[in-house]
This record gives sequence, structure tokens and C-alpha cells, in this order.
Amino acid sequence: MTSDDTLRLAAGVRDALLDHAREGADREPPEEICGVLAGERGPPDRVTGARRVPNVAGHPRTEYELDPAATMDAIDRIEDARGDAVGFYHSHPESEPVPSATDRARATWEGYVYLIVSPPDSLRAYRYTGAGFTEMPIQVESSE
Repeated sequence: MTSDDTLRLAAGVRDALLDHAREGADREPPEEICGVLAGERGPPDRVTGARRVPNVAGHPRTEYELDPAATMDAIDRIEDARGDAVGFYHSHPESEPVPSATDRARATWEGYVYLIVSPPDSLRAYRYTGAGFTEMPIQVESSE
């Protein structure tokens, strides 16, 4: 693996993703949260922002589905600000941050980052290859 395979994640974005995931985990029952990652597609990919998108899945406790209209709006806003949609994020409020069978079956954006957050403070990034997910190291970058 080369350094180009590393996801560069702004510290403030990491904190915002963890906060969003904790909000979903604190619901009764817990719910997966989701959104779009903004920044620069690489290599290396750099995430400098995140846009929350409603989870419209039928069973939000164990799966996510990005609201289609809100997702397109988020991507348009990212591109209007001269950024790139780097990928997507969602949480696993009651399990480890590894792709589930549902995550694998529903992934469609080949070459993009899929970041999974598990409260209280765990996250992992994967690139969807079309055939599956390849884990990416994460380098947290200070906002200074």
C-alpha cells in the first residue's frame, strides 16, 4: 500500500462525524446516520467537510439509505463550492466499523470512499473497488 491509499481526514471533520454518530446511537432505538464526504479526490483523497443526509432506510437501526434528493443536493453544494464528493459515511451504532453484508450489497460508487463510524470513537475507511471494499489507512490532519 502506498501513501496515496491513505485517506487524509481533517481533525474537525473526524470530530463532527463522531458527534453525528453519537447522536444516532443515543436515539431510542439507535439509528445509523449517514452523509456525504467533501474535499478533494486524489490520490490521495482528502476529506475537509461532511454534509449530513437523512437516513431513509426501512430499518435504520441496522441499515442506511441516503435520501436521494438530499444526497444530490449535498453533492451539488459541494461542487458549487469547487470541491469534490470524496465518498460517503454512515454509522454502525451497535457494531464494529466494518462493512456489513447490506453495505457490501448496496455499494455502487466504484472508486469512492465509504467511511464507517462506530460510537463512541471508532472509524474506518474503505474504498469500494466494484468487487468489494479495501480498507484504507486514515491520517488525521490538524486544522491548524
